[in-house]
Amino acid sequence: MERIAILIPVVGYLVLSIAIAVWSGRRTKRGDSGSFLEEYFIGGRSMGGFVLAMTIIASYTSASSFVGGPGVAYTLGLGWVLLAMIQVPTTFLTLGVLGKRFAIIARRVRAVTIVDFLHARYRNDTVVIVCSVAMILFFMASMLAQFIGGGRVFQAVTGYPYEVGLVLFGVSVIAYTTVGGFRAVALTDAMQGMVMVLASVVVLMAVLEAGGGVESCVQTLKAIDPGLITPSGAGGKIPGPFLFSFWILVGLGILGLPQTAQRCFGYKDSRSMHRAMIMGTLIIGFLLLCTHLTGTLGRAVLPELPAGDLVMPTLTVELLPPFWAGVFVAGPIAAIMSTVDSMLLLVSASIVKDLYVRYRLKGDVSRISPAKISRLSLWSTLAAGFVVFLAAFRPPDLLVWINLFAFGGLEVVFLWPIVLGLYWKKANAAGTLLSIAVGLTVFMTLSITKFPVFGLHAIVPSLLISFFAFCIGAHLGKPAPPDILRVFGED
Repeated sequence: MERIAILIPVVGYLVLSIAIAVWSGRRTKRGDSGSFLEEYFIGGRSMGGFVLAMTIIASYTSASSFVGGPGVAYTLGLGWVLLAMIQVPTTFLTLGVLGKRFAIIARRVRAVTIVDFLHARYRNDTVVIVCSVAMILFFMASMLAQFIGGGRVFQAVTGYPYEVGLVLFGVSVIAYTTVGGFRAVALTDAMQGMVMVLASVVVLMAVLEAGGGVESCVQTLKAIDPGLITPSGAGGKIPGPFLFSFWILVGLGILGLPQTAQRCFGYKDSRSMHRAMIMGTLIIGFLLLCTHLTGTLGRAVLPELPAGDLVMPTLTVELLPPFWAGVFVAGPIAAIMSTVDSMLLLVSASIVKDLYVRYRLKGDVSRISPAKISRLSLWSTLAAGFVVFLAAFRPPDLLVWINLFAFGGLEVVFLWPIVLGLYWKKANAAGTLLSIAVGLTVFMTLSITKFPVFGLHAIVPSLLISFFAFCIGAHLGKPAPPDILRVFGED
């Protein structure tokens, strides 16, 4: 009976997600083939402030926000809570640096995808193919990690087999993304963001009640290990170089994540963008604070867990009634689904818009009927999701490293081509290709060999070296033609 009570909010949430997709699919403007692509992949550029804020937050957060991050906070203490708050400016930074200028230029060149933007800026087929393939491969790896993480959380909390959870949310996210496109993804992201906030508050309140309040929990942590309440963490495991690396990985580096950067194409006006910057910063700050505090203070309630990653599922089972446990399960599932749907749509866009339309149709979308481009988009989304879904039934080893590698790889490939392409007149295709080649080589080498570079994460030297490689390539290669500079010039 308790299992059924846990499932009720989860199933209700999934059914609502699919209902939103069906409604969104009916609202999709079929029109000509070009307008369908714009509607299906960026929602007709019509997002308001609240939906924009929530979809950026939901696309950025994932299972790590509910399981991995709180698990590390359980192990290292309040220092990790402080470190996690570096992610608070995610929405503000993305929209502040990219937002208005990115949206204006995307409309000028009718860019639907990040690769559309890069093609218009650099006019180089190699750039398009390399970036499209990199996006597909890294996103598929990251989606696999999210699917498996969701199935394991579901199994830990409900007691149902891993495969049941995988089927439930895997089929749901593939279905609503395929049927509803970007509009469904954006609206469900908004709903998923609210579910995540609700779930984080419910568990935190339960921990505070069980632990006798904040002061009592902190005193208990101090008795366990005084390092748990210091900025450097238990055992001093949060050194300065690691702190700096985190600023780069989840600070500057997020400008190179296509799943968040592309959201800048989809809002309707400057007012929406400004509202999203404020709301997004406040909401993600509250969400991250609640989840990571729960992980840290949860150690005062359950001090003997064998692994930090078990803290959130165990707290849920031990402290919450079955129905609210189901609400919590909906939280990480929402985070996972909101990350997967964004990646799934971008993989489909890379296949259809960046490769098929650009090279099979020579960029002339009018050569294909709206009905056919619609079917192709739907089937591409479905096929990509199905491949990852099947792979998740036999999860590979070293999954966490695959996910981290995908995250860093996307930043190395896209950060400098996007940012410098927007703001530096001398940016060109030679600089982009040299930056990607050198950056990926350094990142892969450091990630595989674990070679120490002053205690820094591999992403820091990789981005630094790839920046200089971009500058060298830009000076050695041909400058951008005047017509490109006119389009990408100052407004």
